[in-house]
Amino acid sequence: MCESCGCTVPQPEKTRTMEILSSIFSANDHEAAHNRSHLSRHGVLAVNLMSAPGAGKTALLEAVIDTWGNRYRLGVIEGDLETQNDAQRIRAKGVPAIQINTGSACHLDAVMIHNAMHQINLDTIDILFIENIGNLVCPAAYDLGQNANVILLSVTEGDDKPAKYPVMFRIADLMLVSKTDLLPHLDDFQVARAENHLRKLANRAPVVSISTRNGQGMTQWLDWLEQRLVSFRQSCSS
Repeated sequence: MCESCGCTVPQPEKTRTMEILSSIFSANDHEAAHNRSHLSRHGVLAVNLMSAPGAGKTALLEAVIDTWGNRYRLGVIEGDLETQNDAQRIRAKGVPAIQINTGSACHLDAVMIHNAMHQINLDTIDILFIENIGNLVCPAAYDLGQNANVILLSVTEGDDKPAKYPVMFRIADLMLVSKTDLLPHLDDFQVARAENHLRKLANRAPVVSISTRNGQGMTQWLDWLEQRLVSFRQSCSS
């Protein structure tokens, strides 16, 4: 994984480790606050999409673009260790996408987002999606300056993931249970059980079952997103 979030920091030097991580998070939070202020001035809602690898984040963004058309102006920041694959998929839909390749870091941080934002004309977009690196651990620790956290849980992963990765699911503003078109083929995943694990974390975030293949849940997801944008812009103008 990466040293910047403590994944590979040797444990014997615990005091020193905590000092390093405290410094890293403090610097990151300062940059995140700058990002958030910058986005607010432009009235741009930033949504941090997080999940394990392969949960369908890019497919979800493609479905949003296809469903909304020109209803809202969208921009995307893509995070991956390598390749431009996901950014190319988004650009093919006519939406600007900035690719961040971290090399070995297992998460995006606020500085990366700050630099990427300077490559986007924020006056030309309404919603900025940040597709974080596929990982259910480290991305949860880093504030990017986003206004909302959306966590995808694929039905192929197991419904106990909120219990196993509580830090990630505890910060969710919305949990999307993705790839639900596969449920008829899976007898070990129950949406109600996944939601119950989320509630045990004292998280009352909405849970929406969604499939980009058959369109299930797209209306509820887009309604939530639109309401979030309206509320955000009202707060910016008050």
